[in-house]
Amino acid sequence: MNEPVDNGAATPPPVVIIGAGPAGLTAAYMLVERYGIRSTILESDSVVGGISRTVERDGWRFDIGGHRFFTKVREVEALWHEILPDEDFMLRPRMSRIYYNGKYYDYPLKASNALRNLGLWEAALCVASYTWARINPPKDQTTLEGWIVSRFGWRLYRHFFKTYNEKLWGVPVNKLPADFAAQRIKNLSLYNAVMNALLPKRNQKAITSLIEEFQYPKHGPGMMWERARDLVEAKGCTVVMNTRVVGIRTEHGKAVSVTGQAKDGTRTEFPCSHIISSMPMNQLVPAISPPAAAPASKAAADLRYRDFLTVALVVPEKYSFPDNWIYVHSKDVQVGRIQNFGSWSPYMVKEGRTCLGLEFFVFEGDETWNKPDAELIEQGKRELGILNLVDPSKVEAGYVVRMPKAYPFYDEHYKVNVARIVEWLHVHASNVYPVGRNGDAHGGEHRAGHAARRMERERRRGISRRGREAAGRRRAARDARHRARCAGDSATPLRARPPGQQAGQDRLTRRSARSATRTSSSAARGAGSSRRSWRGAPPQRKLPVELARIPRRWTSENRWSR
Repeated sequence: MNEPVDNGAATPPPVVIIGAGPAGLTAAYMLVERYGIRSTILESDSVVGGISRTVERDGWRFDIGGHRFFTKVREVEALWHEILPDEDFMLRPRMSRIYYNGKYYDYPLKASNALRNLGLWEAALCVASYTWARINPPKDQTTLEGWIVSRFGWRLYRHFFKTYNEKLWGVPVNKLPADFAAQRIKNLSLYNAVMNALLPKRNQKAITSLIEEFQYPKHGPGMMWERARDLVEAKGCTVVMNTRVVGIRTEHGKAVSVTGQAKDGTRTEFPCSHIISSMPMNQLVPAISPPAAAPASKAAADLRYRDFLTVALVVPEKYSFPDNWIYVHSKDVQVGRIQNFGSWSPYMVKEGRTCLGLEFFVFEGDETWNKPDAELIEQGKRELGILNLVDPSKVEAGYVVRMPKAYPFYDEHYKVNVARIVEWLHVHASNVYPVGRNGDAHGGEHRAGHAARRMERERRRGISRRGREAAGRRRAARDARHRARCAGDSATPLRARPPGQQAGQDRLTRRSARSATRTSSSAARGAGSSRRSWRGAPPQRKLPVELARIPRRWTSENRWSR
């Protein structure tokens, strides 16, 4: 293994960023551009951009997953145009359709198209089903099924949501939490969709699923991140490709170095002052040494991901269609979604031809993932024929692109697992910041900006390592005392305070107890008094002994709270 580089006492070790995707490159760009902090970026692949890369094969360009550049966050949009010149962006029309029961439905909904395909009777039944769901909504709306049914009714749920989501996630919809829907189709319901169809607003932006146009780099999304890589390298940052992170060493609650392994097996240790990580959290935690505590390790092992692969087929231009993508809600074929790369940008295809990307949602290592490329290309041809989109004999060439760890799997334990990992990192590796879709939040650029600004604030404050470690120990001790009090452990001592402060706390505790006693006496008499007992404290219930021992604070709402 190569020896760590000695940076000297005067120069702190650089920031190490794991992953050269949108989150990692955004963090590197903001650190060096805004604050002059250089970083080392470690990327396990040979291409930057992560899932937002542009794959090129024989002059054809593929957008893996389809990436519309649209945001309601002005800071993020300004950053896009700061990295990539305006002349490299195109404003593209957004068009999508749903293939269901042999017919194509416009999405967003258009009244004439929906009525023609469904028929008046079925349309009336769907409206009646929606009305019933509004009157008698599902009792459990924490699942994806309940969330969708409450907003669209049972018939539309079975027509347009059930099959596709089960293809996407590989499990029954009633086993999935509602988190994914709340992010992707937030604010959308049958009422909103119908109102948009009857009274359309030009390029409305309140509901992301209904936007009509979006920005797009003319050579695909990877163009943005290739430009970001060039900019950070020009400022003195180092981007190390084909290097997988295999170890993170911590000392005294902070990460001090990262070990990367090249494809030839050579290992290099990179000293670090901070780490910004977009690697999957179920790989991040096992890489840290000393090993994580059992709760954090179990939480990381319980995180799952959904993978997918794209079969790109070259066809004559006459088989092109105007859609960016078509959602396939049919059990007759395995493909879940079909992109037309020529509709995203004419610069991604060749004259007289277009390229269709068939997306298959899989788990890494399953039967479809392990199929040879030739078999996947033949399967793609057959399914295009079944959908009456392309004559299979007219396909001129085919390519296969596999993308592992494409989507975090939002099962019922996802939020709890991520929170447990982040809590452990906060105490034992406080200078490690998970970002991006594989970190603890979506919105890679936005989250990476927060991490960069937090690191700069700490640098400007001049917080020493010893001070940070002491602050971390104080936070951990405070959290432990709080958890013990909540559990009713009266043997846990309160933190020692100066005599004056302790006397003030004792007076406050006695007054709280007297207030609670008066409240309980009033309740016993059936008085139901609305009189405030002491400085606005609401007389609602008697305080337990453990709670009465906790000091109260004066909040901005002018009420005492614990």
